[in-house]
Amino acid sequence: MAEFHFDQTPTDDNDPSVPWYKLLTRYHWFVLIVAALGWLFDCLDQQLFVLARPAVMEEFYPDSLATTPVEQKALIVKRSDAGNIATSWFLAGWALGGIFFGVLGDRIGRAKTMMITILLYSLFTGLSSFSTGLWDFCLYRFLTGLGVGGEFAVGVSLVAEVMPNRARPFTLGLLQALSAVGNVSAALINLGLGIADEEGLPFSPWRIMFMIGALPALLALVIRSKLKEPEAWQRQQLTKSPEKTPFFSQYKDLFSDPVLRKHALLGLMLGCSGIIGLWSVGFFTPDLIRGVARPAETAKVLEAEIAAAQASGDAARTALLRQYQEFKPTSTTTVPAELDDLKKELDKKVNGRLSFLSSYTSIAINFGAFFGMFGFGALSQRIGRKPTFAIALLAAFFSTVAVFGLLREFWQIWVLVPIMGFCQLSLFAGYAIYFPELFPTRLRSTGTSFCYNVGRLVAAFGPIVKSALEKGFADTADPIRNAGMTMCGVFLIGLFALPFLPETRGQPLPE
Repeated sequence: MAEFHFDQTPTDDNDPSVPWYKLLTRYHWFVLIVAALGWLFDCLDQQLFVLARPAVMEEFYPDSLATTPVEQKALIVKRSDAGNIATSWFLAGWALGGIFFGVLGDRIGRAKTMMITILLYSLFTGLSSFSTGLWDFCLYRFLTGLGVGGEFAVGVSLVAEVMPNRARPFTLGLLQALSAVGNVSAALINLGLGIADEEGLPFSPWRIMFMIGALPALLALVIRSKLKEPEAWQRQQLTKSPEKTPFFSQYKDLFSDPVLRKHALLGLMLGCSGIIGLWSVGFFTPDLIRGVARPAETAKVLEAEIAAAQASGDAARTALLRQYQEFKPTSTTTVPAELDDLKKELDKKVNGRLSFLSSYTSIAINFGAFFGMFGFGALSQRIGRKPTFAIALLAAFFSTVAVFGLLREFWQIWVLVPIMGFCQLSLFAGYAIYFPELFPTRLRSTGTSFCYNVGRLVAAFGPIVKSALEKGFADTADPIRNAGMTMCGVFLIGLFALPFLPETRGQPLPE
């Protein structure tokens, strides 16, 4: 394959009659595809974790640990706490990785750093499949998070610096929109493995999911051989002092300039709003669906099994199923010994159906997300970055409250959840477009990473807060609903940062 070279920006960059996509050369498209694949696989890993998390916790804390309904309820709380802990470790790794690799991207280059981060998150995603308990699982997720967090800042900095000015918001919006493909791919993998598990698999489906998540490492080979550093970064390197500087000197430069310091801190506040909202509320929607749907799915499985037993003339099994159907456990009674094996058999089928619903929920979120993320880029180019953020933050608040407050039926997954995905995930296109526009070339990766990934560090405490809220609402009918609706207030925090941030629509990237 011939080596790609950067083509100069077309002379009609400022001609509004020329569509943005006609401004892109072959190399522009190559950069966009490679960066999009890096972020797509990054999001695939994130979503594999979100979908696998309930099954992982059920394997680490099996039903055999509970012998009474009271213990079963306590076990459910323990699984939820463990899932929140794992999520917090993942987000903490994400934040620290972003801080480190954001600096590295400014020092050694965007392409080199992207290759390292993809190798890192691929390796430890694969190793997550060998986890035997909560704490080694948390370790692998933390190390995976280091790579996941680093990839975003260098990826968007690369695309922002390579693209023509007028095409930049559209390409960055498309970059984020394509992440929905990674999320949907994870949902389809989960769905396929759920179907296969009903037929019998040699390993737990979640272990296979994480092994599949190791495959993006192959993309690093393409990056190593074909991707070049942006010309803006190369020019900046030529003007640098030959003297070595401390590794984190970029942060000193970032915070010693009063304008850049203001951009970084207010950008962090804006980033925290969407990141905490997504990871502490939005991405727990599959967990909500499992809790809402379990009684109905159990009843459906029982009816199907009774019908099958009657059709085959198996009177003994029909009687046993009827006995199980009529059994009403209390705080002092347990499932009779003769029904224990039947319960395990039925629970396996119910969990399979719940996995399907989790996959459908993820697909619904990301169906909306694709249009929301690309739409943010188009709308922000028309009315400005700040007004678009204000609309998106308010929409994320109201749509998420609606999901956690109103969702009761299966059909609502295809109505309420896509709207929530559209609103919540549109914010992340905004971060990809806006954060690189706040910082000069020498600090672009560092500044973008600070706003986005320090937000992850703050967001790491979000699931812990959510867990505390669930315990606080333990006496209510739906603790997860009430906790989720309460946490939605975080989306409104970003509104307070917007008045003090600059409007960057139509302006070139600062040098």
